[in-house]
Formats: sequence, C-alpha cells, structure tokens
Amino acid sequence: MTICNLFNFPLQKEFKILFDKLKTYYLGNILAKKQKVIFECQSCGFTTPKWMGKCVNCGAWDSFIEVTEEQLATTTSKPDSLKESKAQSIVDVEVDDVTRTTTGEEEFDTVLGGGAVPGSLVLIGGSPGVGKSTLLLKISANLAKRGNVLYVSAEESGGQIRLRSKRLGAEEPNLYLLSEIRLENIKAELKEREYSTVVIDSIQTIYSEDLNSSPGSVSQVREITFELMRIAKQNGITIFIIGHITKEGSIAGPRVLEHMVDTVLYFEGDGSKEIRILRSFKNRFGSTSEVGIFQMSKQGLVSATELGGMFYSSNRSKPGSAIAITQEGTRSIAVEVQALVSESGYGNPKRSTTGFDNNRLTMLLALLEKKLEIAFNGYDVFINIAGGIKIAETAIDLAVIAAILSSLKNRAISEKTIFLGEVSLIGDIREVTNLDGRLKEAVAQGFEKAIVAKKPMNESKIKCFQVDEVVKLLDWM
Repeated sequence: MTICNLFNFPLQKEFKILFDKLKTYYLGNILAKKQKVIFECQSCGFTTPKWMGKCVNCGAWDSFIEVTEEQLATTTSKPDSLKESKAQSIVDVEVDDVTRTTTGEEEFDTVLGGGAVPGSLVLIGGSPGVGKSTLLLKISANLAKRGNVLYVSAEESGGQIRLRSKRLGAEEPNLYLLSEIRLENIKAELKEREYSTVVIDSIQTIYSEDLNSSPGSVSQVREITFELMRIAKQNGITIFIIGHITKEGSIAGPRVLEHMVDTVLYFEGDGSKEIRILRSFKNRFGSTSEVGIFQMSKQGLVSATELGGMFYSSNRSKPGSAIAITQEGTRSIAVEVQALVSESGYGNPKRSTTGFDNNRLTMLLALLEKKLEIAFNGYDVFINIAGGIKIAETAIDLAVIAAILSSLKNRAISEKTIFLGEVSLIGDIREVTNLDGRLKEAVAQGFEKAIVAKKPMNESKIKCFQVDEVVKLLDWM
C-alpha cells in the first residue's frame, strides 16, 4: 500500500513522480559522497589517503589539496600512430641524424648544443623579470624568418606582446600570437596552420578542460606537458616552455615535468643588474657544461660575446680585491673576488657570501685560523663575486683567501695579478683544470702575473709563480 492509498490522495501520479525525483536526488548524493577522496601534493605529486601538513616525499609544507580519483586520473589516450615495438640489437639500430636550426642568438645556441632540434621540448625557468619572455620573443622572431612560429601567451594580451615586439624589433609576418589558456584551443590552432616552432608562456597557466583541477596543479601540468611532448615528437615541432620557479629556485610543479622534457635551462641573474646567465641542467641533444651569457639592453637581452672586463674592475687595485679565472663550460672568464673583513661587535661573527658557497667560506676561514693562527672569531667576513655571477668550482679558493688577507691587512694586491688554485683541508694548494686555457684568457685581458699551484707545462706569455702551501701565500701579500 502506497502513501497515496493510505491517505486517499487524489493526485497519486503526480506524487509518485515527485517521490521518484527526491529518491534519485538523495541516492545520487549518497553515492557521490562514497567516491574515494585522496590528497595530492602540489609540489611533487605524492598522494595520501589523509591530509598531511608536510609532504613526506619532498618536504613541502601545506601543499596537499583534496582531489577525487576521477580528477587525478589522466585522460590521455594512446595515440593511434604508435605501433608495437620489438627489441633489437644496439648495433642494428640506425643512428638518428640530428639537424639543428640556429635561433639567431649565439649564446642561446651554445647552451642548446649548437641550435634548436626539431621535435624537442625545451623547458626554461627563471625568476620573474629575468628576461625569459623577452628572450624567447626575440628568438621567435628570428625563427619566423625561416618558418611559421606560434607564440602562445596565457598571461598577456596580444596587444601587450605587440608593444614589446616593436621595442625589440621582433616583428615578422610569420610570427603568430595567440592569447589562450585552454589546451584544446591551442591544439586546434596547431591543426589550422603548419608551425615549425611553438612557445608556451607559461606552462603553469595552461589548463585542459578534460581535468577538473585548477591550472598549475600537478595533474594539469603533467597532462599538458605530456600532450605537448606528443605533439612535438609526432609533428617535428620545436616547443619552448616557460616555467615559473619557486622561492627555492626550482621549477614550480611536479618533478616529473623536468623528467619529461628534453632540455632544462635556468636563467640566473639579479633583475637590477645587466648580466644574465643561462645554464643547462639537462640536455638530451648536447652537453650540460655550457653556459650562455646575456646582457640586458634597450633591444632586450643580447648575447654578450665580449666578456673582457665585465666581471672585474681593472682601473686600480684596492684592499680586499683579488682576480681569478673561472671556467664556465669551455669558456674562461676573469672574475673579481671582493672581501670585507671587519672587527665584530657581537659574540657571533657574521659570515655572508654572494655568488660563493657559504660553507666553503667557513672551511677556508677555519683553515686560515689553523695554519696562519689568525683569530677570525673576532671578525665579520663578507665575500662577493662581482658582476652577479655565481661560482661553484673550487679553482677560486686561492683568490678568496688572497682577498680575505688583503682586506685584513688593508693592503692592496696588484691589479695585474691573478690567483688560480684549489685549497685543501690540509693547507695544500692544488692545480686547477684547463690551466693553459685560463692563462690564455689572462694574457688576453692584460694580466702579467699568475700565482698558481703548479707551473704549466707549455710556455706562457704570463709570469707564473708557484705556491704550493697557504702559508707561502703571505710572501705575495
């Protein structure tokens, strides 16, 4: 017996329809609540059934968001063009003939390994304002002279990009602008016209309608990168991707992003200075030891081919300054190491470095206290590498010590002298790699004397003086 029969309700049919609708509504909500919910880290993609304050995989704090399994699942289908592959002997595999296309920027070509490779996926990261969009807009205009180039901007309008292109002189009829944030519309544009190069600015602002997560999330970045990789490989299109970086200096988003692309480039440099350095941290088509040096000008970032005197001052010598020759890839660069040693007015002396490893400085100061019996616990020590360049190699250890002693004694070092040597924990000074190349660069820059750990085998136009212990360095101060 239904409720309608019980109360002799005259509108039995209408009541039954309303009852069925209510039943469907409430049952649908109950089933939706039963859908499994998990939490995903937005830094590395780690998933967990419950919320966590700190990710146990990457250590990021407050990075978990609630997602469903449906949202997490990727919608990428297997391309029809992929065929079943079989293993074969490596000696029977044909070698790919890698052709490269110059980008019109010598320094950028050097970092890429000789030019852009068709079908490659290149990720470029850097802090805001460092010049990523400016450089890629110029490169897009250069490449547009040989084919169609698509510049996709999800952060700026076409009018804003056109205004910048007029300032940079990057106006080419084959350079097409697209202000779009939806991946589906970008793919549709790629089908409308044949492009040789595509620039995505930036990967964190593009989203796919097939996923319910927000732009920049792990699932969105992972899905979009995979789609772009598939487009690049299938059509032979060179795709440049601009990526935001975190406050730690790494590419924002999942680490799988850097694994999927062919090349990872990082921009270094202070926005207040003219010099920018482009480093390669991954390159499937070339070496990762090369760097590109650019200079900011009215025409945007330009290749800095003449580096002489860019990272040091040759006007006059002052206390606390020493010159070294550092090696960046196959290039030797003269840099100035500046040191400031002053009496500390507090119990804990300060140790600060810019462009140099702070832990390395602490080790060198401990060595000087041991070997030279100088109590640095009463002094503040500051180290700066002029020009905004960051140096990780140990070949400038001798120059750092020379600058510290020069500042401590308030005695200037000759501006025509360079210091080359790695300092060990036992106080020995050891020779550096590519000594001949470094001395050749020193001669080209007009230096006359070199303090080295071991004299070169070949004759050099610069006078070399051997110093094999830190204690003996005092004879030259």
